[in-house]
Amino acid sequence: MSSRYERREQPLSRRDFVRRLIETSAVATAFLGGGYLLYSDEPVRRKRERIYTFRDYRAGISGAYTEMVIVHGNNPGKMARAAIERLGGMKRFLRPGERVLIKPNAGWDRQPELAATTNPYLVGAVVRLCLEAGAGEVWVTDATINDPLRCFKRTLIGPETEKAGGKVMINREDDFVLTDLKGEVLKVWPVSRFYHQVDRVINMPIVKHHSLSGCTIAMKNWYGVLGGRRNRLHQEIDTSIADLATAIKPTLTIVDAIRVLKRNGPTGGSLSDVSIENTIIAGTDEVALDSYSTGFLDLNAHALPFLEIGEKRGLGTRRWKELNHEEIWV
Repeated sequence: MSSRYERREQPLSRRDFVRRLIETSAVATAFLGGGYLLYSDEPVRRKRERIYTFRDYRAGISGAYTEMVIVHGNNPGKMARAAIERLGGMKRFLRPGERVLIKPNAGWDRQPELAATTNPYLVGAVVRLCLEAGAGEVWVTDATINDPLRCFKRTLIGPETEKAGGKVMINREDDFVLTDLKGEVLKVWPVSRFYHQVDRVINMPIVKHHSLSGCTIAMKNWYGVLGGRRNRLHQEIDTSIADLATAIKPTLTIVDAIRVLKRNGPTGGSLSDVSIENTIIAGTDEVALDSYSTGFLDLNAHALPFLEIGEKRGLGTRRWKELNHEEIWV
């Protein structure tokens, strides 16, 4: 596996090595030689851990552009380019030199054909579009369910990201920092630190059936920012999905419906569960994008509680046809 799949740490200089050695020796001497420190009744004063909050990643765009675009085709690269052009171009969403994070669904150790993870060629295409628009760096990350190195390799998201010039950022156990999501269910929770180190975030979910929430598309994809025991949230899954979508305001969302997992989600595992739809949907209204995409799963958007909660919170509309939208074939 390429070293790019590993968390990067700068090597210690000789001066830093000696300094750390002296500091370690001093601490050891204090604890071994100072019986008071070992037996004092006074509580040890621990440095309080910083609590982060999400920044607003939206571009603050304006103008009479298409709000939502539906693209049909057979080439993910051409589809991505056409979608972004209809939305006004990638330069409308980011400034030169900014660091962009792309959040695909890479959570499972599955081949792309099984539609459990975002199409890798679509991810690679969006990485290229960001770099062409002047992005300083493009990171791709997900807090995977299965082993992250295997996930990014098997799904081909890792190789396609690197081929396009992006960087795969693997989440290790100590890469999660406490973040206040200010939600009804989700309060302070461990979140991948990479989200606090970027300027823009692009959400790139795949359309899948989900055994608990009915589906996992854009709003549910944010579960992949979380560390900790995420399964504890399943008892109030609809509210937790809405909490995440309220806390995280992405720059752009591009939904992958090239291959759709219609049954036995979110893991899948059989080609018989997959439907080839050759479609992507892009825009900034995740409620609308999810509502349109439920049609691939034969679901009614008005029957899904998390979409109702999201709409009531002002996150978007389930009536996607009311948006300024286009449907094209490339």
